[in-house]
Amino acid sequence: MVNSEQFANRLQKILQFYDISAATFAEAIDVGRSSISHILSGRNKPSLDFVMKVVQTYPEVELYWLLNGKGSFPPRETKGQTISSSEMDPEASKHSSAAEMINTTTGVQNKITSEENGKKIKKIVLLYEDGSFEAFEKGNMI
Repeated sequence: MVNSEQFANRLQKILQFYDISAATFAEAIDVGRSSISHILSGRNKPSLDFVMKVVQTYPEVELYWLLNGKGSFPPRETKGQTISSSEMDPEASKHSSAAEMINTTTGVQNKITSEENGKKIKKIVLLYEDGSFEAFEKGNMI
């Protein structure tokens, strides 16, 4: 479960990183200003739709970091470049199935594990706009 206070702190960090106001942020992700205000104050917890709008509008924001603070933000720089998921495989969005897209990341996984403390990817979860999801573990669709 998402801790509202910690989520609000991470959201504030995003606003500071991009040097934007809460109103500008709300407009960018297409939500009401009050939604941002209520989340920042801890009154409301973020919805899945809210979280997905943030990561879709600001691809540098890692979903896992936004939800539970694990990972990094702002994005880590690697050899003078920031690696985003779209830069790792720009063709990934053109694949016909999620499973095919996951399979294309195999080469990228090797690059990531060697550059990020030897950590290996265990599971990938795709969250769709309609609220459904697919989870993938090494070679298996769950």
